[in-house]
Amino acid sequence: MKRRVVVTGISAITSLGCRLDEVWTRVCNGQSGIAALKSFDTSGHRVRIGGEILDWPPDGYFTSKDAKRMDRFAQLGLVGGIDAVADSGIDFSKEDPFRCGAILGSGIGGLLEIEAQHSRLLDKGPEKISPFTIPKLMTNAASAQISIRYGLQGKNMAVSTACASATNAIGEALRAIQYDEADVIVTGGTEAVMTPLGLSAFAALRALSQRNDDPAAASRPFDADRDGFVLGEGAGLLVIEELEHAKARGARIYAELLGYGATADGNHITHPDENGAGAARAMALALKDARLNPTEIDYINAHGTSTLLGDQAETLAVKTVFKEHARVLSISSTKSQLGHLLGASGGVELVFCVKALEDGVIPPTINYQTPDPHCDLDYTPNEARRRDISTAMSNSFGFGGHNGSLIAGRLRGD
Repeated sequence: MKRRVVVTGISAITSLGCRLDEVWTRVCNGQSGIAALKSFDTSGHRVRIGGEILDWPPDGYFTSKDAKRMDRFAQLGLVGGIDAVADSGIDFSKEDPFRCGAILGSGIGGLLEIEAQHSRLLDKGPEKISPFTIPKLMTNAASAQISIRYGLQGKNMAVSTACASATNAIGEALRAIQYDEADVIVTGGTEAVMTPLGLSAFAALRALSQRNDDPAAASRPFDADRDGFVLGEGAGLLVIEELEHAKARGARIYAELLGYGATADGNHITHPDENGAGAARAMALALKDARLNPTEIDYINAHGTSTLLGDQAETLAVKTVFKEHARVLSISSTKSQLGHLLGASGGVELVFCVKALEDGVIPPTINYQTPDPHCDLDYTPNEARRRDISTAMSNSFGFGGHNGSLIAGRLRGD
């Protein structure tokens, strides 16, 4: 019999702030974190906007020496992990280290370090490459840093499934606890590819919005005038643990993780299945895992990237799974405010689902102005809405055809 798993700690670092409370307040107020980029010169770039973090404070979390040995994505992940652990109140020194782990997702890993060292190679030659290059760029660096920080000796993994990375990481963490391979896991996702190469590479795919003159309005999921996603960066981390373990230490329980489903489109390296068949199957598997009927889901934090094909396919998938109930669901895409955090998006968005359950607030999809006849569900346009919800689903779909869905709910008494 599967063990029950709960969320006891959460954090989010985004372009709208580096503390969860301020991020959540700004999201619910419909604020945008998307602006003209400042961290590097974008002249000559087709796209010059993004969801950039300018005020995050690593000071106090680790030394400047340690910071130099971590790529930005790992720094974001470690800070997010430290915040989530602090929020959970857990003292790992009192835990069995072999029953505690870290499983994080990142779609790309240390791109900033790759660019920096490649430039150094060209300018100064191979003997000047930093010995920290590999430890900084490797995708598992973030989960490793959390494990080292707290002495966690249980499952330690990195999941890299493009934009589904964090959702798949959380799903794998959920499974590990359900099947008694761990008691506590720090999980979620982190991403930092706001670099000249990252920006220009996604622009070359023609995946990004080019609304450079109106950054705050550029990400417009499900709107008829959407023209691509906006690149973002950040981290969303959770501490999840077995229910009785959480109760025994008197932990505050935010929500219960009820179900997880994952599939592949098997279709195209960047385009989603136009009918959303793989996405629909992932949602259906999550419902089956949670032992819920479609009518028992109240809210979906959609993948909703603001791409023409993706938003349409997700809408079709929701209709396929939820049928008549699709018209009753509250749906929103918080990417309208933060941009697309790629491999970190599923972590941040599950955190938002947990907050929605706690506060009874559906965050809005901002910039929704012109209805698209192919996207005709309730996307909570422009303003947050009060709604008493007991269950929420988070969807993440990635390049390569990766699909993941998670379901969280209020803790049930049964």
